[in-house]
Amino acid sequence: MSGAGNARREGVFAAADLGATSGRVMLGRVGPGALGLEEVRRFPNSPVRLPDGGLRWDVLALFQGVLDGLRSAARAAAGRVDSVGVDGWAVDYGLLDADGELLGAPYHYRDGRTDGVAAEVWERVGGPGELFRVTGLQHLPFNTVFQLAAANGSAQLAAARRLLLVPDLMVRWLTGSVGAEETNASTTGLFDARAGTWSQTLLRRLGLEPGLLPPLRAPGDPAGRILPYVSAYTGLDAATPVTTVASHDTASAVAAVPATAPDFAYISCGTWSLAGLELPVPVLTEEARAANFTNERGVDGTIRFLRNTMGLWLWEECRRTWAAQGRPAAHEELLAEAGRAEPFVSFVDTDAPEFLPPGDMPDRIRAYCRRTGQPVPEDRGAVLRCVLESLALAHRRTLREAAALAGRDIGRIHLVGGAARNGLLCRLTADATGLPVVAGPVEAAALGNVLVQARAAGLVGDLPSMRALVARTQPLEHYAPEGDGAVWDRAAARLEPSPRNH
Repeated sequence: MSGAGNARREGVFAAADLGATSGRVMLGRVGPGALGLEEVRRFPNSPVRLPDGGLRWDVLALFQGVLDGLRSAARAAAGRVDSVGVDGWAVDYGLLDADGELLGAPYHYRDGRTDGVAAEVWERVGGPGELFRVTGLQHLPFNTVFQLAAANGSAQLAAARRLLLVPDLMVRWLTGSVGAEETNASTTGLFDARAGTWSQTLLRRLGLEPGLLPPLRAPGDPAGRILPYVSAYTGLDAATPVTTVASHDTASAVAAVPATAPDFAYISCGTWSLAGLELPVPVLTEEARAANFTNERGVDGTIRFLRNTMGLWLWEECRRTWAAQGRPAAHEELLAEAGRAEPFVSFVDTDAPEFLPPGDMPDRIRAYCRRTGQPVPEDRGAVLRCVLESLALAHRRTLREAAALAGRDIGRIHLVGGAARNGLLCRLTADATGLPVVAGPVEAAALGNVLVQARAAGLVGDLPSMRALVARTQPLEHYAPEGDGAVWDRAAARLEPSPRNH
C-alpha cells in the first residue's frame, strides 16, 4: 500500500513495542485526520539469572509474545494489517553465528559484567573525550561498546558473525532479513554521530570485525515481508511487509511528541527518564561531554540531545519490594500516599550507582538519606514523595543544562510515556522547572511506531504533520507551574548529584 491512490483510505498497522518489563502489540488505525490505537496483547518481559551466566533476556519468550500479539492483531483487524513495525529498548544485542543461529541468550544491561570495563575501552580508543567526539554518546556503563569489551576473548564473541540489537533480532526472525536501524544503532557507542554511519575507526581500534555490524536502515525503509511460518501462525497475509520504524523506543516516542511549536523540550519517562531537546545537528563540545549528555539519532536525521537518567525504576522497585514483603498496593493508592506526604523533606540523586541494580529500593533510599544527613523517610508515602520530588529535580537540572549547552530557549515541556499517568510527577515537574507541562500520550512509542509505518504507506506527511495529528487526536493533560520557585531553588541546592565528568 503506497502512493496517492491509497491516500484517502484508512491504514491498519501493527506495532510491537518492547519494554524492559513488558511488551505489547498495538493496532493503529490512521486515516484522514484520524489516529487510533488499540492494545491487542500485552506480555511480560522477565529477565533470567543463570547460575554461571549472569542476567539474561529471554528473547525466545519475547518473540513468542510478538507472534501471539500479531495473531491477536490479525484477528482484531479481520486479517487486514497493512504493515508491521518493531521498536524496543537500546544497547542490548544478540550474536548470530555463520548459520544465522542465535549464540545464547542476550545479556541484560543491568548485568554487572561491564563493571570497570570503560577504562579499558577508553585506553584503546584514545580516551573518553575521543569516544565522545566520535559518537556523541553519554557515558553509561552498559552501552553496547562496553558490553562487547566485556565479552572480549569469549568463545561466543569469537564465533559471532553478526550483532543484532534486540528489535533488529525480532525483525530478523519475522522476515529473515538482517539490518541495523539507525536510531538504535546510534546508542551503541560504535556509531559516528557526524557521519551517520558505523565508525570504522572505532571498530578497528577495538579489534572488532567490520562485518559484525549489519548495514544500516532508516525509519521508513522496507525490512522485508513476513516469513511463511509467521503468516501461518499469525493469520497475517503472506505479503504483509515489515517496515523499519524508529526502533529505539525513545526515538519513536519523540516522533509522537504532540508539539505544535519548535521551542519544546521532551521527557520520555518510564523505567528511564530521557529528557532533552530535538536538534538539527549534534552538540559535541567538551562541555556537553562533561555534563554527560548524549546525541542520539531521531526520525529524519534529527538529533535527540538528551541525558538518560533513572526514571520510574525507583518507584517500581519500591512497589515490587513492598509486594514481596506482603504489602502490595495499587498505583493509585501509592500515588495518594505520596500526595499526602510532607513535601521537601529528603532528596536522592536518582543517578547514584546504588539505585541501578534490582533490589530493596526503599532500604537503599533510606540508606542514602542517612548517609547524606537528611531525614530518613520511613513510610511508603514519604519514600515515594522523596522519589518523585527527586525525579522532578533531575528533570529541572537536565533541561536547564540542555538549553544552555545547545543555546536554545524552552517554551514548554512534553512529558510522554508511562509517567504521563503520574499526575503528581507531572505537576512537580512543572513546578520545579517553572515551565508548562503537557502530559501524554502515554503510548507515545507505539504511536511513533505506527506513524512511521503510516508515512511509509503515504497516509501522513512530514514530522510536523505527524505531531499535529497526535495533538489533534490524543488525550493530553496540561499542568501550569504553581507555587514558589524559590522553594525548588533551595531544594536543588541541597541535592549534590553524582559526578558526571567521566
